[in-house]
Amino acid sequence: MNKSIVFPGLVFLLFLSTCHYTQDKKMDFPSAEIGNEMVTMHLYLPDPEKGFYRATRFDWSGIISSVKYHNHEYFGYWKKTHDPMVHEDLSGPAESYNKPGLGYEEATPGGQFIRIGIGILEKPDDKPYETFKTYRIVDHGNWSVKKGRDWITFEHEINSDNGYGYVYTKKIELKKQDPGFTITHHLTNTGTKKIETDQYNHNFFIIDGEKSGPAISIDFPYDISTGNDLKGLMKIDGQTLIFTRNLDQQSVWMELSGYGQDINDHRVTVRNNKTGAGVNFGVDRPLYRMVFWACGTTYCPENFILISVEPGQKETWVSDYTFMSE
Repeated sequence: MNKSIVFPGLVFLLFLSTCHYTQDKKMDFPSAEIGNEMVTMHLYLPDPEKGFYRATRFDWSGIISSVKYHNHEYFGYWKKTHDPMVHEDLSGPAESYNKPGLGYEEATPGGQFIRIGIGILEKPDDKPYETFKTYRIVDHGNWSVKKGRDWITFEHEINSDNGYGYVYTKKIELKKQDPGFTITHHLTNTGTKKIETDQYNHNFFIIDGEKSGPAISIDFPYDISTGNDLKGLMKIDGQTLIFTRNLDQQSVWMELSGYGQDINDHRVTVRNNKTGAGVNFGVDRPLYRMVFWACGTTYCPENFILISVEPGQKETWVSDYTFMSE
């Protein structure tokens, strides 16, 4: 039976499982579970008052706390501390509409702009947009969530006075033939202004709890290169990124080149060579940008696409994840 919640003001009509995060004390967050014969997935639900993530960098929907296949784990929380209002305190995959926000440049201090999948925010001053800053949300919009046994759908609706508006739907569905899932996005422009943005996925992979080190490899379907300093922490071998040592307290960031306009270039494989578990992912859009970042606990190929939606029109794109196990 399908179940749902709707919360313009947090009216719950869905059975919520409880997911726990332990710091100094146990904290409970609204969550849900879907599953089939192959895969079990736990997700955090968007909630303006009690949600696991309430900052303004990442889309609030589709945050996965755990996904298991053949007793292998592919995601997880990567930090020792947690604050719902901190920009990076969430698990993956974590999607973000990376431009400053709809209407940020034209808004005056005290005016409003929109972050897709988050809400209507206040522009506090005339400074450039700060990615890592958590802005005040003046209108969370209307969220609704529906779920079945092996799927869950999030819908976010925003109406504003600055010409921007949308209905944003994200459906996560476990695949029936292969171990994995798809994320189907629909963005309908209900405003009077064109929506132009880019979207990227931080991913935040943690495969079987393995930290960033030689056991982890990242493969691309093209020869990769970078102009960034790898600090002796990683090396490039043709189409593969390899850790040369455990990162521990260090981190590494690079912008990668080598991809073309072929959609097949948008397939990346992350492997834990110690346990034999891996994940292959991609999007049915050409790559606009590819970045890789890792710290001691997580490894993150960050794939970017461009989104453009005219008023009254709808754009649809699908992310695909397939799990591997030896």
